[in-house]
Amino acid sequence: MRKMMSLFAFGACLAGASVVNAHPASQIEASFDPAKRVLAASITHQVGDPVKHYIDKVDITLNGRAIIGQSISRQDNNVGQAVSYLIPDVKDGDVLAVDTNCNKGGKLKKEIVVRMTGL
Repeated sequence: MRKMMSLFAFGACLAGASVVNAHPASQIEASFDPAKRVLAASITHQVGDPVKHYIDKVDITLNGRAIIGQSISRQDNNVGQAVSYLIPDVKDGDVLAVDTNCNKGGKLKKEIVVRMTGL
């Protein structure tokens, strides 16, 4: 019984160690260029190895409706991931959201309200 409890405690420690490395992106900077109709996002996600720990999914919604889903197989670098998308159907006052997912666990979402000034 003692061996069983020791093995269980050891397994729980190992599981906890892998969760410690998991974390969502720390920040999303998003902007929409009304002239080009392009949404650009810079996702800050500091990691030691961008091949093993990375932002693996970016979803874009327009007024709460899913319009883009991108799966990513590695991060650009140790600091983060940059993405950009052409979104021709955006109007003034629309809400665009960038929703990110870390392959080790953790999500972060950023919403922006589109302003079509300057066109």
